[in-house]
Amino acid sequence: MAKVRLILDTRKSAKSAANGLYPVALRLFHHKTRIIRLPYFSSPAGWDDKYMRMKKSAFKNNHIDCDKANESIYDKLHIARKLIVDLGESIEGLDPDVLVEYIRKAWDKKVVTKIREEVHNGMTLSEWGNVIIDRKLKSNKPGTASWYAGGIRAFIKLNGDNDLRLDEINVTLLKNFKIEHESKGNSSNGISSYMRAVRAIYNSAIKEDQFTTQKNPFEHFKIPTTKRTKKKAIIKVDFMKIRDLDYKKGTPIWHAQNYTLIMFNCRGMNFIDLVKLQVRDMANGRIFYGRSKTGDQLSVRITDELKRLLAYYAKGKKNDDYLFPANYDGSTKSYEKYKSIRRRMNAHLKVIASDAGIEEEFTTYTIRHSWATIAKFMGISIEVISEGLGHNSLRTTEIYLKSFTNHVLDEANELIVS
Repeated sequence: MAKVRLILDTRKSAKSAANGLYPVALRLFHHKTRIIRLPYFSSPAGWDDKYMRMKKSAFKNNHIDCDKANESIYDKLHIARKLIVDLGESIEGLDPDVLVEYIRKAWDKKVVTKIREEVHNGMTLSEWGNVIIDRKLKSNKPGTASWYAGGIRAFIKLNGDNDLRLDEINVTLLKNFKIEHESKGNSSNGISSYMRAVRAIYNSAIKEDQFTTQKNPFEHFKIPTTKRTKKKAIIKVDFMKIRDLDYKKGTPIWHAQNYTLIMFNCRGMNFIDLVKLQVRDMANGRIFYGRSKTGDQLSVRITDELKRLLAYYAKGKKNDDYLFPANYDGSTKSYEKYKSIRRRMNAHLKVIASDAGIEEEFTTYTIRHSWATIAKFMGISIEVISEGLGHNSLRTTEIYLKSFTNHVLDEANELIVS
């Protein structure tokens, strides 16, 4: 428990050059000693250290009203002690300099209960954010961890590169953040991404009782709506053109062509899920895998084209071997390796698109988006598409609770990729 008492600060550095006297001060001990000077001065002979008061009988104290001065310094001592008692065990997590500031606030007649709320809500954005980020890294979800980290950096930058407590995030701050980024010409999608990341951190702190608030600012502020970006889908005819391209067997771009067709045949499989596939994931004419993003287990029937493509990669390998040369194990420590592999893949896809006469932007995500778009234009229901992509958080999935069997999904997939 912190301790405070009144003293005469007789250090040489504290002596007043104007009158040769020493200041009366509050000495605080909380992990370390801190001295808070008060606006009264006395000589050592005029200070009663036992009773912590200025002596009325001292000649050097004739210049002031000692009764009034003692009443004032006792009042400050009482307020400081009461604050320490009111803070209770939560004081242990306070830095001594922060406690000094809270004492000064209390002296300035600021409400003590407000100070207590600040202490209890002292969790900062980066402190709790790092907890959430660490969880994602341990769960092998480095992409989500990176998203959280980006949101934290953006908000801290707005705050002059200083961390901010969760209770300092209010509607005004959110409005200022939005306006600041809009003034720099940043897109609504980017602003929305930062704010949604911080909202997720903020709400998780509330859910886990790390922080309490009377008003959740995110419930009173509309995060900018994400806008559709440039077209990210190609038509079915374009995939036929990609099939017809003739690259030298075994070259990087030949592999990229194969990966494209495999992902398309696997209902728009994410590239990260493709490179993590092992031989054991193929069984009974199907591919079984868990989505890296959600952890949901998916199952895809192996089409004729898929069977031909996979045969090359599975030849001579054991069950525990990775199907593809990337050999990405899905771990957080290997995530930078994966990003490098993805960059090379997208570079190859750019060449493939050019060779196939595809004018639209073509990336690993385009393959996934195209599968869904082609399905939509072919009249396949949104519910089947959502289930096929493994989307468990889409509004359409939440509305249509019906779970489709693999048979329905397989028929839809055959119709799309055939």
